[in-house]
Amino acid sequence: MAYQAGGQRPAPRPVPETPEAQAYLRDYAALLEAAPFPSLVVDHRWDVLLTNSAFRTLFQDVEPHPTALPVDNFLRFVLFHPDAGSVLGDHESSWCLPMLAHFAKTVERHGHDHGLQAIRRDIAQDPIMEAAYRHGLPHWLRAVGERAAEHDGAVRPLLHPDPRWGATDCRIVVETTGTLRDMGCVRLTLVLREVPRMAARGRGARRAASHLRVVPAAD
Repeated sequence: MAYQAGGQRPAPRPVPETPEAQAYLRDYAALLEAAPFPSLVVDHRWDVLLTNSAFRTLFQDVEPHPTALPVDNFLRFVLFHPDAGSVLGDHESSWCLPMLAHFAKTVERHGHDHGLQAIRRDIAQDPIMEAAYRHGLPHWLRAVGERAAEHDGAVRPLLHPDPRWGATDCRIVVETTGTLRDMGCVRLTLVLREVPRMAARGRGARRAASHLRVVPAAD
């Protein structure tokens, strides 16, 4: 089952080596905290360097997990945490497959990265996830277009624990600064839609450890 992938906790999140970089991140954390929307800073492995209170509130009801907490590695959370679908609406098509597609492109560029290799091994250990990676992704990308795998500008459903939002949408805004870029990092902000929508039927369901509906079933 996907959420059982990975028997060991991921390596500690990256820490900038120079005092200047560490000071920059401390100040950037203050900037992040002032943002009203959920926001995080990740590296190319999706290891999380920074989050703000709005991000932590969004995922406050997520159960503990040894390898896939949203504040540790957001990619692992999307792919492997059983609670991912309780926060990320339309989890399979709106979050899981775009993240898998982005991961596949990253592996092409950083194929020797040990952190990425570990995630790839965990995907391979789950037959359902491996089928999605090898066979579902090409089928999905042909159907929806390559642009669907991009995060910046994408509008995706969320299930916010605050009833004032409830089942709503967010627009993902990806940005970076020169200093963050030098660290290999980007910032993602989930800009919540101004008008909350009524909870959609089935969007709050926890992801089941079963066949991905968006992946054609094997004969």
